[in-house]
Amino acid sequence: MVKRTRIKVCGITDRADLVHAVAAGVDGLGFIFAEKSPRRIEPEKARELIKSVPPFVDAVGVFVNEDPDVVTDIIKYCGLTMVQLHGQENIDYCQLMPVRVLKSFAVSSDTDGAEMAAYSGVAAGYLLDTYHKAMAGGTGQTFDWNLIDGLQIPGPVFLAGGLGPENVGAAISAVRPFAVDINSGVETAPGCKDHAKITALVEAVRRVDLPA
Repeated sequence: MVKRTRIKVCGITDRADLVHAVAAGVDGLGFIFAEKSPRRIEPEKARELIKSVPPFVDAVGVFVNEDPDVVTDIIKYCGLTMVQLHGQENIDYCQLMPVRVLKSFAVSSDTDGAEMAAYSGVAAGYLLDTYHKAMAGGTGQTFDWNLIDGLQIPGPVFLAGGLGPENVGAAISAVRPFAVDINSGVETAPGCKDHAKITALVEAVRRVDLPA
């Protein structure tokens, strides 16, 4: 059986970008509600865009240390099917969510796999991003993928951090993640997607998924 790497394009703010990403074959679309993000979207706009998301494509809300009641309200209002938590949200917080949770972890040489293991049975997936002391994500930089081998992650790996059409094949070959999470690597500016790059990225993923 051929393994198919799932693809999520994050930082969606525009209907044309959404339509193109879906047509290209992505599996998930990320809508960022974090206050400090240059790709932040208002719930009202996200709600309108998500109405265009077809079945079997996930609408993922991205949050950083937001009040869980606020997150729950946005989930219901916008019709999100999953949340991606990029802050210090603990297990109790995750268990309050009414949809599946992707828990993000910033990876560096100091990362302890025990922290991830604690979320076993709580997180539906583990998003691995590049560590940055001042940013919760969206660095546009890769990290040393060899570090993943020592982490013993107890669930599906979503690989993020500086991925684009030119390196996503190498990333998949090295890590064999369940999914890749793409943002700045397919942009012309924060929140503005390059449709040709999205198409090229999907094609690059499909090439590396094919059996040798």
